[in-house]
Amino acid sequence: MSMSRRTLLTSLSATALALSVSACSSDDGDSGGATKIRFGYIADYNGASLLAIADDQGLWKKHGLSASYKTFVNGPIQIQALGSGDLDYGYIGPGALWLPASGKARVVAIDTLTYADRVIAKPGITSIAGLKGKKVGVPEGTSGEMILQLALREAGMTMDDIKKVAMDAPTIVSAFSSGQIDGAGINYPLIDTIKQKVPDLVEVASTKDIGGSFPTAFVTGGKKGPAEAKVVKVLQEANDWRAAHPEESVALTAALLKLPEDKVKADASHVETLTTAELVAKTKDGTVGKWLDGMSDFFVSTGQLTKAPAATSFYAGDVYTKAAA
Repeated sequence: MSMSRRTLLTSLSATALALSVSACSSDDGDSGGATKIRFGYIADYNGASLLAIADDQGLWKKHGLSASYKTFVNGPIQIQALGSGDLDYGYIGPGALWLPASGKARVVAIDTLTYADRVIAKPGITSIAGLKGKKVGVPEGTSGEMILQLALREAGMTMDDIKKVAMDAPTIVSAFSSGQIDGAGINYPLIDTIKQKVPDLVEVASTKDIGGSFPTAFVTGGKKGPAEAKVVKVLQEANDWRAAHPEESVALTAALLKLPEDKVKADASHVETLTTAELVAKTKDGTVGKWLDGMSDFFVSTGQLTKAPAATSFYAGDVYTKAAA
């Protein structure tokens, strides 16, 4: 890990709670002796849909749990909160998987495959090559940095060919909209927000076009999270309800996030969901491991990992499959 990345993560640890916004679930009132779970998420369809469904369907109470939620701007901050004991579980996108792979968290469940990440550029720039020497905003350690790295590599370029500007995702939205940066590595639904100010922005790279599998995941800190098997069971039941009720899932997520349903529906269009049975089968046959191995190999190439660990060292596939039995 580079010094700049260590500095970044140290600062994130100090500001994790300051940057989060609490949002209590409907099960958070009278716990009635239930095990209390503190759950972090990012305010998008991937990060929030299962939590919204768990509330609506009474799944926390069904399994003897009481959950409270906090929103975060990215995955690395949640992992810092897990490490400091301020959070029990969290949600991360593919760009933050280098952190559990480096031993800072454990993946307890795969959520979705996402293809929402893009490199965007101001009007007039039509390719990654056009960003050479330009200011490009990127939230370090996230999927925004991941898609930027992938796109540069595909174009035969490196980070040295651009003027990288490290900033968090909300700052990127305002900086790009006001013309302070020329490009950015960022994702939907934030890109939809930027398009309100810059409708003719150019998408010069996409995970959908580059190819590969980009899993999102739920994580916990340490060796085992509180009531881990029960939490995984809640996520599995919510996951299957989402698969069977896509329109209702969008509506519930929109209500939790206090966003218009059409915006959440557009966000969900960049997501591939799988049933719990499919995820169990793909865990058993090694497919999930290959997804995670592919991400680890990528992070080795970027210097975020020194070596690629076995997926079994940070993915609790045994817990996931047992919970589904």
